Amino acid sequence: MRQVESVVVGLSGGVDSSVAALRLVEEGYRVQGLFMRNWEDDDSDTVCTAEEDLADVRQVCAQLDIPLHQVNFAERYRQQVFDDCLREFRAGRTPNPDVLCNREIKFRAFLDHAVRLGADYVATGHYARLGRDEQGRSTLLRGVDTGKDQSYFLYMVGHQALSRTLFPVGEMEKHEVRALAEEAGFDNFEKKDSTGICFIGERDFRDFLQRYIATEPGPMVTPEGQHIGRHQGLSFYTLGQRQGLGIGGRADSAGRPWYVVDKDPTSNTLVVAQGGDNPALFSPGLVATDLHWVAGEAPTDGASLRCTAKIRYRQPDQPCSLRVEDNRAVVTFHQPQRAVTPGQSVVFYQGEQCLGGGIIDHRLSGDEAK
Repeated sequence: MRQVESVVVGLSGGVDSSVAALRLVEEGYRVQGLFMRNWEDDDSDTVCTAEEDLADVRQVCAQLDIPLHQVNFAERYRQQVFDDCLREFRAGRTPNPDVLCNREIKFRAFLDHAVRLGADYVATGHYARLGRDEQGRSTLLRGVDTGKDQSYFLYMVGHQALSRTLFPVGEMEKHEVRALAEEAGFDNFEKKDSTGICFIGERDFRDFLQRYIATEPGPMVTPEGQHIGRHQGLSFYTLGQRQGLGIGGRADSAGRPWYVVDKDPTSNTLVVAQGGDNPALFSPGLVATDLHWVAGEAPTDGASLRCTAKIRYRQPDQPCSLRVEDNRAVVTFHQPQRAVTPGQSVVFYQGEQCLGGGIIDHRLSGDEAK
């Protein structure tokens, strides 16, 4: 007789994690729910609806007749995710907190806590799948729903953690998930998907950051050096940004919108140019550091590897050549890429498999990419 295995499901209050728990119950696992509090600095005036989410989690657990645990990871989140993000913002870069949260909280702190609860596995509502390589290591695969695939955010999770992880909705389309939730009687079956950074929520990004980062206004110039305005601080802008520049309607702008095309922290200068197709927005390649490979080792030892990459979530795969040298990834794209943003993640794929990725350090010029 097969021993019944225990799974602790991270329940957020959303429909995806709720259906993950439902599917595991139906498959015969011994399921427990866990609600994590990862942010609590200023919930009173934000749309971070922790109590509403907890109410949805309680309803799901009651419906499934599974125990619910709660744990507070807010201090750890602040130290290992938020503080790191603030350092990046202050340096004029644009970090991706979701990637760090998955590595430090959901697949480290959560996994450790679940093991203490007696779990054989943890499970989440991520749209991703698992496989095996020739060495028997767990591999990370894209979710079946290409519009919801979240492997991009999971590239920092290693094969050891993945070997104790289940992704019950990874084989499903989103509409199937909502239909199952409605059929099960979950109140959250139509709940809107969460968007944005969890500690910022739906409020104004600049207003929030100003609580933690001092404004340092500086010059706003064109690539040719023409001074056209003042910015409020490099931390509050990202490459490719169009809104909030405050320079629309200039008599000499010919009506074309302005975009952020570069930032120079040394001189505290924001560089802007007109037109979404401006050459200054595009780069032939990039250099990434802080590399992480799902298999625990790089897929290439200095030779060039042909694969695909994403430099932002939901971006279609971009063919590229990857070369790893001294824990740096040098990436040359087959086609120039728009708004390659330092601080963001570049994630590499071969077919359905996510190989890993790194943090974009800088863009390559045309000469460097040759």
